[in-house]
Amino acid sequence: MKLNELKPAPGSKSNRHRVGRGVASGWGKTAGRGHKGQRARSGGFHKAGFEGGQMPLHRRLPKRGFTSPAQKLDTTVEVRTSELEGMTATDIDLAALKAEKVVPLAALAAKVILSGELKRKITLKEIRVSKGARALIEKAGGKIELTEKPVVEKKKKKEKKAKKAEKPEAAEGEQKA
Repeated sequence: MKLNELKPAPGSKSNRHRVGRGVASGWGKTAGRGHKGQRARSGGFHKAGFEGGQMPLHRRLPKRGFTSPAQKLDTTVEVRTSELEGMTATDIDLAALKAEKVVPLAALAAKVILSGELKRKITLKEIRVSKGARALIEKAGGKIELTEKPVVEKKKKKEKKAKKAEKPEAAEGEQKA
């Protein structure tokens, strides 16, 4: 048997109906559209979800929640301590985790959680750690290097209003002098 000799099993394929080709075909005259009405006309059909003027289901049901676009950006991946045990690197950062395919390439951050054993000495750089995992890593002789992000203090609304009130008074004093 060759590819050009392949054919479907007899009776498995039937010819499509060629509608509107005369009375003898069985699909002549109305061509399967029935008699009169909107669906019988050309171009006469309503949009999806239309319920004849009744309030459609998608508008009758309440709206619930939404998908935050910011949620996709903040992809923090959990890493088990047992996965760190199997790694070859001793200085572990996000790039090392991606290189050894412990975390996906799309990950923006990682957090180590306590799950499994860790018997070797490792150094974690810029990776967050749970309390239990921190204890296990330090017990094995490892250390965690995490730089603290600077805390930006927000100005209170009262301070802003006070500054705005001071500026016009200073400007008026200069004009009078």
